[in-house]
Amino acid sequence: MKGDPALSRSDLIEHLVASRIAGDVATSRRSNLANIDKMLAREPEYWFGLDLDQPWSFDDVLKVLVTRVGIDADATRSTGADRIDPELCVDALDAAAELIGRVAGNRGRVLLATGHPTGILALHLPIARRLVEAGCEVLTPADGDWVEVIGERRRIRYLEGVATVGTGGDLLHTHSPEPMQHLLAELPAPPDLVVADHGWAGAAGQAGAPTVGFADTNDPALFVGAEKGKVAVAVPLDDNVLPAAYGPVATYLLSAIG
Repeated sequence: MKGDPALSRSDLIEHLVASRIAGDVATSRRSNLANIDKMLAREPEYWFGLDLDQPWSFDDVLKVLVTRVGIDADATRSTGADRIDPELCVDALDAAAELIGRVAGNRGRVLLATGHPTGILALHLPIARRLVEAGCEVLTPADGDWVEVIGERRRIRYLEGVATVGTGGDLLHTHSPEPMQHLLAELPAPPDLVVADHGWAGAAGQAGAPTVGFADTNDPALFVGAEKGKVAVAVPLDDNVLPAAYGPVATYLLSAIG
């Protein structure tokens, strides 16, 4: 089953555009283009732990973002904002819902994590709760462990089954893959599914775990990972709008769980 009967595809698209999760989003065009260069240079916060197994040019990556996200194809435009095609967002949500529903039906082992403990955490939390209700094992390896992230010590903390990193008392935004690499090393067997974003998702996909990754327009690595089959589904959306706006997205995703 795809989509809640109370939330049709057209209703969801209307919500995505109104909330700016998709459609005309707030992420700047300059950031989108600059992050392609940063990813290709393997800067620590932008490669997301994904190894590129072929030479990629700037134009190659831009084409992937045009196809999978719907951003402007004009490589010469570097000002203003950009766009996520809401149809592409919902197509990816359908694919993610199918994968989540299949794993839930088998009561699989699932690992959830976010590098955005502000906006998109509100999408991960209801997914975690519903998977527990469906009989899945929501994994919480290395809870409380400290990991090094770009020269800084960060602590892994779980919120209702969703991994985050922070200091002793504050949760922090991160793009880095090291926390997920640490979690996976602590597990006796790979999870049946990872639902994550940023470097959490990239590292999981690189390790071979079936991964649903949520990604903004300036997160090119996850879309390249999806293009190469390392990330099972890369969902294009703005990952830091008001948390309440993700409620209908979660409802739509979780309708696939019987």
